[in-house]
Amino acid sequence: MKKWLIACVTVLLLCGVFLSGCSKDEKLTRVTLNEVAHSIFYAPQYVAIENGYFAEEGLDLELVTGYGADKTMAAVLSGEADIGFMGAEASIYTSLEGAKDPVVNFAQLTQRAGNFLVAREPMDDFKWSDLKGHDILGGRKGGMPQMVFEYILKQNGLDPENDMNIDQSIDFGSTAAAFSGGQADFTVEFEPGATLLEQEGAGYVVASLGVDSGYVPYTAYSAKGSYMEKNPEIIQKFTDAMQKGMDYVNSHSAEEIAGVIEPQFKETDLDTLTTIIKRYKDQETWKDNLIFEEKSFDLLQDILETAGELDSRASYDDLVTTAYAEKAAE
Repeated sequence: MKKWLIACVTVLLLCGVFLSGCSKDEKLTRVTLNEVAHSIFYAPQYVAIENGYFAEEGLDLELVTGYGADKTMAAVLSGEADIGFMGAEASIYTSLEGAKDPVVNFAQLTQRAGNFLVAREPMDDFKWSDLKGHDILGGRKGGMPQMVFEYILKQNGLDPENDMNIDQSIDFGSTAAAFSGGQADFTVEFEPGATLLEQEGAGYVVASLGVDSGYVPYTAYSAKGSYMEKNPEIIQKFTDAMQKGMDYVNSHSAEEIAGVIEPQFKETDLDTLTTIIKRYKDQETWKDNLIFEEKSFDLLQDILETAGELDSRASYDDLVTTAYAEKAAE
């Protein structure tokens, strides 16, 4: 009898632990985030994931990579994703095309472009005018990397169409390999492409597009207006978690950050990861907060206009809300 009682008590205790665990899991709200790319450029997001900040806020985050702003935006518009992470220009395009349920930006992550100009030889005194007459591997037409590149060229008195030959035919993920194989004199590369070319001795970073273009709102989190109206608490919890990620990145070393996000980038060794993060930290890639300011939105539209991608301008008040980011920053 005594053994039976002990057995029953043991079973009940185990059930209690199990049910407690289930109850805890049930409290988490599932949220699907579709990111435009999986990149070290977005380190604060992965810090928030790996350090459990989303779970702390009661969110069970499902991360999906869209591989392109068009695909990420399509996922948000269709309801396949609750939140999208991409360049804010995507929300401008869909709004101007007449979207009935506009996608609204509620948190800005990066404030610099994340790509670099790589040359075949070191150029300590590089000037943008040095690109005249050369072949360059660029990005696709209408994409932010290419538009920022062209914006910088024009700001330096250069004509992208006539002063140089920019090859836009190569896929985003293949330009580093093409350059390493002998194509072009310069290439515009994101990380880890830029650092890997340097490590191979195949190229040298001579300029940062992020530094020379100024504080550009390169990527932001957004959701359909209808979703935000129905789920303001989810948007706030998500923003609070991301603010924790930003705080960590801005208060820790590149080595510490690399150690946290290493599981997200198993194909990249820790030393390379650290080098890339340090490069991004040194150029102030990440904001102190997630507030998407109007002057940044205006600069973004200046870049789009310069690239010939806008016939009219979108309203900041219609496509940006700062309420969640402001609260998260308190």
